[in-house]
Amino acid sequence: MKDKRISLTAITIVASLGGFLFGFDMAVISGVLPLIKVQFGLSAVQEGWFVSSALIGCILGVALSGELSDRFGRRKLMLLSATLFLLSALGCALMPNLSLIVVSRLIGGTGIGIASNVVPLYISEIAPANIRGRLVTYYQLAITLGILVAYLTNALLVNYAADSVTQTLLIRETWRAMLGLGAIPAVAFLSGLFTVPESPRWLMQKGRTHEALQILNAIAGHEPSEAQGNKGDVSPQGTYKELFAPGMRKALLIGILLPLFSQFSGINAIVYYGPSILSSAGISLSNSLISQIIFGAANMLFTLFAIWKVDSWGRRPLYLYGTAGAAITLAATGYCFYAGHTNSVWLLICVLSFLAFFAFSIGPLKFVVASEIFPNAIRGRALAISIMTMWIADTIVGQLTPVLLKDLGSAGTFWFFAFFCIVAFMVVYKLLPETKGRSLEHIENYWRSKGLNASEQQSPDQHIPIH
Repeated sequence: MKDKRISLTAITIVASLGGFLFGFDMAVISGVLPLIKVQFGLSAVQEGWFVSSALIGCILGVALSGELSDRFGRRKLMLLSATLFLLSALGCALMPNLSLIVVSRLIGGTGIGIASNVVPLYISEIAPANIRGRLVTYYQLAITLGILVAYLTNALLVNYAADSVTQTLLIRETWRAMLGLGAIPAVAFLSGLFTVPESPRWLMQKGRTHEALQILNAIAGHEPSEAQGNKGDVSPQGTYKELFAPGMRKALLIGILLPLFSQFSGINAIVYYGPSILSSAGISLSNSLISQIIFGAANMLFTLFAIWKVDSWGRRPLYLYGTAGAAITLAATGYCFYAGHTNSVWLLICVLSFLAFFAFSIGPLKFVVASEIFPNAIRGRALAISIMTMWIADTIVGQLTPVLLKDLGSAGTFWFFAFFCIVAFMVVYKLLPETKGRSLEHIENYWRSKGLNASEQQSPDQHIPIH
């Protein structure tokens, strides 16, 4: 390690494969669900359970990841995540009945839950302060790429199965191939993790300062002064009690609310149930999958805008623009369904516009903010609380969306999500400070200083100051 330079880009790419698995697993279900529903005659409740089974595993994975990553390190937990997802993909492709497939989905969900916490945590701890937002956003870009690849493979497999006369897997159970393809990125993630170092901040937390400084100085992009600035930053193992100390309560509230609003923004109504919604509008399964590809490409494209601007504009402006735009476009999408304009280009424009606002703000910034606002000593477990909130909300949305579509219709469902985007805008305006360009230690000290004067109120546009 002493004489080697480590590529920060390579580290970020390898770690972000965990995000790719996250996105692939989240989106592949949109093509699997209509096929599973027909083959097994699922009711609305069973349909919601099949979608949410992996999400239950995600909650379990997040619950385990916080304590375990603080105890054993970020890298070992990512290795566990990759292994679990590989087992899940193989199980979904090979297990003989639906019950065992659901078990495989639970196992994969556990791996995804671990990755959803540990990967942004790891990237934020290894990144220089001036580009931390950009590098953590690469994780969200990988999620959107995973979503797009899932849409592409789903559409290709459906079209291929329609022409196939020899392969039973593709004729009768195309969904097995859809799920089983996840084994390929899982192997890539598992292999790549053997080439990346442990988080230097975790090593410092464990008193292994010399090893941590070697890594920081070896990473291309880190200035020696930045590494030296962290020298000696060793504190005792943190406890959850720290999060309820004056000053930290606001950080905890932000860390909980942003992931909650992200899931109630309506994104999963499109990701999970897009083909079902479009089919109800009279669009065939094949064409709805093609529409999903367009949605996935737009989601990935506009995430690049977040990468471009998150460290120059900052987290707060992007969030405000994004939540306001998402509320307007969701309301417009609901109107298209209400007025019967389901075959109009306006429906596509409204959905694509929503995806644009989500992709450059609500989607990536929940990870960026949550990975940087908590104290070093308890960052793994604190971020786990934030990400667990996301998965619990995701599970609720997975169960709730079929019911909303049935009882409120597509229009009412999208208006329901638009309301939450309005609430998110108000919360962000009131609570979220700007953190761009600040070291993790500086942000921690800021929150603690706020606790010394609990009556102090921060103006909405105030940045965390540089001392």
